[in-house]
Amino acid sequence: MTGWQAVRRLVPEVLGVLVRRYGRFDACEDAVQEALVAAAAQWPVEGWPENPRAWLVTVASRRLADQVRSDVARRRREEADALRTLPAGGEVEAGDDTLTLLFLCCHPALTPSSQVALTLRAVGGLSTAEIARAFLVPEATMAQRISRAKHRIKAAGAGFELPPAAEQAARLGVVLHVVYLVFNEGYTATSGTQLVRAELTAEAIRLARELHRLVPGDGEVAGLLALLLLTDARRPARTAPDGSLVPLSEQDRTLWDTEAIAEGVALVTGALSRGPIGPYQLQAAIAAVHDEAPTAGATDWPQILALYTVLERVAPNPAVTLNRAVAVAEVHGPAAGLALLDALSADERLSASHHLLSVRAHLQEMAGDHEAARAGYRAAARRTTSEPERRHLLTRAARLG
Repeated sequence: MTGWQAVRRLVPEVLGVLVRRYGRFDACEDAVQEALVAAAAQWPVEGWPENPRAWLVTVASRRLADQVRSDVARRRREEADALRTLPAGGEVEAGDDTLTLLFLCCHPALTPSSQVALTLRAVGGLSTAEIARAFLVPEATMAQRISRAKHRIKAAGAGFELPPAAEQAARLGVVLHVVYLVFNEGYTATSGTQLVRAELTAEAIRLARELHRLVPGDGEVAGLLALLLLTDARRPARTAPDGSLVPLSEQDRTLWDTEAIAEGVALVTGALSRGPIGPYQLQAAIAAVHDEAPTAGATDWPQILALYTVLERVAPNPAVTLNRAVAVAEVHGPAAGLALLDALSADERLSASHHLLSVRAHLQEMAGDHEAARAGYRAAARRTTSEPERRHLLTRAARLG
C-alpha cells in the first residue's frame, strides 16, 4: 500500500470526527477534501507529519471554522477546545465511522448515480476531478451531482448515525449494490475507449473489504467481496495488447490472479456453508466455477446452470435470465437457449441494451446460423456505447463474413 492509499483510508475516520464534533455533514465533507488538497501540496515539500490523521483533523477543523463565520465566536471556541484536548502525540480518538458513512452516502433519498459519486468522495477519499475522470463527465457536472446529493441528505434530515436496527438489513443491501455498481463500471466501462477503469475496480474491492471487516458475519457481504475478487482475477487476460476485448472462452488463464481466486473461493465457500443464501453468494459461486476450470472446455456448465436456476428464483431479473440462457445453450443446445431468449424480447428493461442482441447472435453462431449471427453482432455494435465492445462485436461479425 502506498502512503497516499493509506491516507485515503483515514478519510472516514477524519470525517467522522468532524461530523460528530460540528454536525453539518456537507460542510465537514468539503473541509476534509480541502485538507486532503493541502496535504498533497505540503507533505511532499515539508515532509509527512508524525500523525497524518491528527494533521488532517486539525486542518479540516480550521477550514470548517473559516466556512461558518456566521457563528464565529462559537466555532472558534469549539476549535480551540478540540485542539487543546488532543491526546499526547496528537492522536485523535475516533470510532470506526466507515459503516455509518456508507449508510449516509447510500441514503434512499439519493439516486444511484449520486450514491456512487458521494461514496467515492466521502468514503473513498477521491477528489471530484478523479471521480469525474473515472465516469467521463466534466468536473463541473460531477461537482453539481455531489453538491445536490449532500443537499438532499440535509433536506431528508439524516443524522450521522447508523439506521434503526429494523432498517439496517435493507439499507445494507443498498450499500452493497452501490459497491457493485462501482465495480461494474470499472470492470466494463459503459462508455469511452477503455474497457477497464482499474481505479474503480480497486476502490470497489477496497470498500467491499471494509464492509467485510465491519460486518464479518453477513453472508452477502462476504459473497460480494468474493464475487469482486473472482471476477477481477481475470482482468489481466481480458484485453489484448491493443486494448481489444478478449472473451472468457479465449482468455489465457495463466494470466489470471490465482491468489485472488483462492481468496474468493474460500470466502464464498464459507458464506454458503453458513446460510442463508443470497444473490451475491450465488453469483460468486458461478464465478468460482468459471475460475476453477483449467480450460474453457472443462467448464462445469451443468453446475453453472443449476446455480443460475437457483439465482433466478432468489433474485429474478432479465439479466439473470439472459445469462441462464447461455448456460442452457451450453448444456441443452443453442435452440433451447434461443427459445429462452424469445421470452425476453418484450422486456423493456433489456430492449435498449446491446446485451440481448449480442447473446442472441452468440447462440445463433453456435447453432450455425451465421447470417443471422452476423446481423445480430452488427446490430449490437450499433447499440453499445463502449468502444472496445463495439470493436469486438464487429470483429465477431467479420469472422462470420
